[in-house]
Amino acid sequence: MNKINLKHCKDKKGFTLIELLVVMAILAMLAALVGPRLFKNVGKGKQSAAKAQIELFNQALDSYRLDTGRYPSSSEGLNALSTNSGAQGWDGPYLRKGLPNDPWGKPYIYQNPGTHGEYDLFSYGADGAQGGEGENKDVASWE
Repeated sequence: MNKINLKHCKDKKGFTLIELLVVMAILAMLAALVGPRLFKNVGKGKQSAAKAQIELFNQALDSYRLDTGRYPSSSEGLNALSTNSGAQGWDGPYLRKGLPNDPWGKPYIYQNPGTHGEYDLFSYGADGAQGGEGENKDVASWE
């Protein structure tokens, strides 16, 4: 039979509670220093994603216009890129994966006729209100 060597068990070494607490405190301080710098870039990433989505919408709207001879009306909205609303010559869908919301979870705003061009396509940013700076800045097709 196997006998347990008690002396062997006493020689095992490990970390004490104090040592673990010191390591956790150091990690917490590092996270407090680095975290705000990382989260600041999240807003920039969402702004870039919104600009990229608007550019894809612009391409889809141009394809819609080539097929139908016009841009969708404001009442048809961007849904006309995914489903045919009765437009003659429609050869869609013009978006592969349907109609996404902006990176903040709100629908993009589409107006035809637009005040800045034939149509206006934009997102109000994180705050959902006109204007703003940083992550709250509006992202528009005419900029």
